[in-house]
Amino acid sequence: MASVRRGAAMLCHLCAAALFLSSVTGRFIVERSSIRVLRPVHIKGRHESAIANFGIPNYGGTLRGVVLYPEKGSNGCSPFDGRQFRSRSGRPVILLLDRGDCYFALKAWNGQNSGAAAVLIADNMDEPLITMDTPEESRDDGYVEKIHIPSALINREFGMVLKIAVEKGSEEVFVSLDWRESIPHPDERVEYEFWTNSNDECGARCDEQVNFVQNFKGHAQILERAGYTQFTPHYITWYCPEAFLGSKQCMSQCINHGRYCAPDPEQNFTEGYEGKDVVVENLRQLCVHRVANESKKSWVWWDYVTDFHVRCSMKEKKYSQECADDVIKSLGMPLGKVKECMGDSEADVENPVLMKEQEVQVGRGSRGDVTILPTLVVNNVQYRGVLERTAVLKALCAGFKESNEPSVCLSGDIETNECLERNGGCWQNFSLNVTACKDTFRGRVCECPTVNGIQYQGDGYVSCKAVGPGRCAVDNGGCWSETKGSRTISACSEYELSGCRCPFGFHGNGYNCEDIDECKERLACQCDGCSCKNTWGGFDCMCKGNLLYIKGEDTCIDKNASNFGWWLPLLILSCVVGAGIAGYIFYKYRLRSYMDSEIMAIMSQYMPLDNHHNEEQPLRQDSTI
Repeated sequence: MASVRRGAAMLCHLCAAALFLSSVTGRFIVERSSIRVLRPVHIKGRHESAIANFGIPNYGGTLRGVVLYPEKGSNGCSPFDGRQFRSRSGRPVILLLDRGDCYFALKAWNGQNSGAAAVLIADNMDEPLITMDTPEESRDDGYVEKIHIPSALINREFGMVLKIAVEKGSEEVFVSLDWRESIPHPDERVEYEFWTNSNDECGARCDEQVNFVQNFKGHAQILERAGYTQFTPHYITWYCPEAFLGSKQCMSQCINHGRYCAPDPEQNFTEGYEGKDVVVENLRQLCVHRVANESKKSWVWWDYVTDFHVRCSMKEKKYSQECADDVIKSLGMPLGKVKECMGDSEADVENPVLMKEQEVQVGRGSRGDVTILPTLVVNNVQYRGVLERTAVLKALCAGFKESNEPSVCLSGDIETNECLERNGGCWQNFSLNVTACKDTFRGRVCECPTVNGIQYQGDGYVSCKAVGPGRCAVDNGGCWSETKGSRTISACSEYELSGCRCPFGFHGNGYNCEDIDECKERLACQCDGCSCKNTWGGFDCMCKGNLLYIKGEDTCIDKNASNFGWWLPLLILSCVVGAGIAGYIFYKYRLRSYMDSEIMAIMSQYMPLDNHHNEEQPLRQDSTI
């Protein structure tokens, strides 16, 4: 049995070597982050580091902390006996460890347990930076998935500089780890690829990708539906070298006469599923995405893959074409189009879908060869870190230009929790429970908020003031306000979007208003016989005796005269109106009589009336005799 497994492993290695050696452009790209030394001044500068393929890199953000180098156990291969590393200034600790003697991931795990916020591992030889990965054996211990701090490899020379500075101890070594440019953000849409496999019998790696698909599906579909992202699934395949085409191994692991192969799921050619079963299902999942994409519903791929893992699990011996067809039909997808896309797996021809997969598997441009499975590629850069929902979402969000992120990137799902301590140093109104601190995946932002439709403006750090409609309902818009008795007067007006203005009867700058004494400043009650009494926000005028004060005229008049004064204008107005009506009637009557007489005169000249005709006729008869 062991020889069978070794044979399968050897075949896989031969296939992989044949694929990658066939292209001179193929290569591995080390994804990097930036490290800036801020203090001491004499080593201040910027350096490169290689992002580890475990833990959670802080994509889109930064981390500032103090570098500490342990006096004992500097290789980090053993736990630090309950020791908790702390800096003198209270800043986060970035633990510096040496390479060698154990797995990289174990060093990071021990550093995390000792209180480190991040781990830097100094290389022990002069060589280009490499990506720190996790061998399969280390996953059996169960700690790799629990690493949540970022880690990076630095070169030997930079590591020595940091060690010397730390050992001197005169001043803390203060550095900034920067992942803001680790993922490019060329435009307003993020394009990402997921290199995966339909096999669910390959151990921890398969479990990791199955769990990721199930947990990340919601975020992926939200982003895809709204057009924020463009997602493409990919599947790694190998081809069988010509010398092995007739072997049992190639025939069981490959389709299309050895052109597209996958390892045997159980690494046992005598039982269970075969590698070609995996290749066929990989091809089916690629075609599901193609058909869904053609119908403008590319996000259906996530539903299919999730349902397939649940309904057609290889572990439960349900991994079959019939089960897959049922899943496709249950999602309302055209099964015929999917099968047409897949083609004939037994034919001695190239499959255009899988041929394209082998082409894009080889790295070009800024992206290297895909050699780690599963792998996520964001904006043509390979993602490093644990394949976990919030970590991947943070990486995708880092692919957007700052301030163009969708709302899911600003949600509590990937918040940094920096607002929990001292409110992040931002403005806060305790009485209204309103704060300018907002957690984002890039860290906290001090930004005046909009609450209940009321917008606040200011620097976000020291002050935020309500502006616009409704602002007077919040702390009176920051304006002066005072209540006396049952009367409240404010310098805030709903009709003005900003600013404060003292109301009538008060003077000041709107933030402090004082009552105007109209009587003392002789602004009112200037009439003879008037007496003035100042009130809050106004005044009262009184007249002597039985006189009535008219405010608009600032005068005193007799009450009776006042009554007659109202009737006299009304009487005069009535007379004027009556005369006007009578004149109008008279005018209409005379005009009509005049018009009638004029018309009669004109008509008499051209059309004699009947009575005239009767009188003139005998005269004409008499004249003829």
